[in-house]
Amino acid sequence: MQIKELGEFGLISRLTAGLTAANTETHLGVGDDCAVLHYGEERDILVTTDLLLEGVHFDLQYTPLQHLGYKSAMVNLSDIYAMGGRPRQLTVSIGISSRFSVEDMELFYSGLSRACQAHGCDIVGGDTTSSRTGLTISITAIGDVAAGQAITRRGARPNDIICVSGDLGAAYMGLQLLEREKAVYNQQLQEAIDRGQKPDELPPFEPDFAGREYILERQLKPEARADIVKALADAGLRPTAMMDISDGLSSELHHICSQSNTGCRIYEDRLPLDYQTAAMAEELNLNVTTCALNGGEDYELLFTLPLTDHDRAAALPGIKVIGHMTPPGQGLLLIGRDGAELDLKAQGWNPLAT
Repeated sequence: MQIKELGEFGLISRLTAGLTAANTETHLGVGDDCAVLHYGEERDILVTTDLLLEGVHFDLQYTPLQHLGYKSAMVNLSDIYAMGGRPRQLTVSIGISSRFSVEDMELFYSGLSRACQAHGCDIVGGDTTSSRTGLTISITAIGDVAAGQAITRRGARPNDIICVSGDLGAAYMGLQLLEREKAVYNQQLQEAIDRGQKPDELPPFEPDFAGREYILERQLKPEARADIVKALADAGLRPTAMMDISDGLSSELHHICSQSNTGCRIYEDRLPLDYQTAAMAEELNLNVTTCALNGGEDYELLFTLPLTDHDRAAALPGIKVIGHMTPPGQGLLLIGRDGAELDLKAQGWNPLAT
């Protein structure tokens, strides 16, 4: 069987199906945003790891190293917040090829440090080695949460409302814009070479980013939503299930429904979209709803709340109610603007598909 047939989460489920915890401190293992370790009566420890590979997760032709460092931290901090926790420490392991200089790595670490400082998180260790395949980044984030209070993906119930923070699809549209300008630059470069010009003889390339700053920032410099976790706590709202949107809303809803044994209905006209996202989708002749559902890398929070919390949740800035959970036999559905019911397929990003 080809690994791409299973996908990332299918492969993880298959490889870990027989694993059992030998230590009583392992409260929650594989299958959520973080592992939950219980070592004391007051706090639980949260642990999460992300691996980022050049050419798979990022392209250095248009990703500044300082931004890459910032984003590398944020994708891990976001997992801690998705469990309702607070990040405390970070370990950083990197594989570096010979084309990188000391100054390059200083830029990477400056972005990493800035992200950690903004979220009160300490860099406490890691490892460094050589790489023959470009830049490899592996980060482990450690956080904590009140004992027994970690928010998992498995607590949603029928009739719970489905909420998202911020807006969706912007990071994906930022990526499409960067890829478009990269293609234009490479084409101009190749044409110049064909004419016998040297690359250093060409005038500086000016990418067409005017009026698209927001979607570029969402792709290159995402923010983990600590503010939303705080706002929910301040309002006395505790999600029944929660996760961050890294692979796309459609895929994340499938995870919550699978682990909570529910179905869901979400409504197309309630999906939060930024103007730049919609404008870029129209310019590139893409369906903006598809981008919002499947784009990924938004690092917004997707969560469910009891129906009785609807009015309080809807009143909070930056939170949008997009649907509700249903009994498992009713499936996962997207209700279109015309009222048509469409199966909600998990078509978010799959790093093992190629």
